[in-house]
Amino acid sequence: MIMNLVEVKEFSFAYPECSRKVLDHANLKIEEGTLNVICGRSGCGKSTLLRQLKTVLAPVGKSEGEIFYRGMPLSGINHRTQSQEIGFVMQNPDNQIVTDRVSYEIVFGLENIGMEQQQMKRRLAEVISSFGLENLVTRDTMTLSGGEKQLLNIASGLAMNPELMILDEPTSQLDPVAARRIYDLIRQINEEFGVTI
Repeated sequence: MIMNLVEVKEFSFAYPECSRKVLDHANLKIEEGTLNVICGRSGCGKSTLLRQLKTVLAPVGKSEGEIFYRGMPLSGINHRTQSQEIGFVMQNPDNQIVTDRVSYEIVFGLENIGMEQQQMKRRLAEVISSFGLENLVTRDTMTLSGGEKQLLNIASGLAMNPELMILDEPTSQLDPVAARRIYDLIRQINEEFGVTI
């Protein structure tokens, strides 16, 4: 039986000192294993909604309604579980990279959750192999192109083996060739690995 991985119910949100709600009674269901696209004009609340799906990234403001993850209120799911099960890739690839080496970046999240060293090495090897990162693994992150940085951000998120990957306009700053590679990767992640996108 297919279940809703995420359900947004009558969710409203307004930024501080703003009279207009950015989200007004939004409703959304995301089934497990599906690839979903949220589209709309600039400034309509897409990024605000996506950030609500991972509480550590949720902007400050007034909210009403509820967001559920696996049938439980998202607000009650601890940050460790969210870190492991919900990956998030931002629009600007530079805003997410925190280390100076590609290999360090891929394992950064795994170290933060206290993964055992041998398991971390195996996971690093799996991610490198799955996404063809062999030629990037020893590179300095500052020398990567925009497309390579976004590929690294996606690979780093997938190293955590998430149930859900949220990508906020992941190709907005990329050239058409790099964007095509990211689109193909997103399809692969969904179809071959069963990750909900």
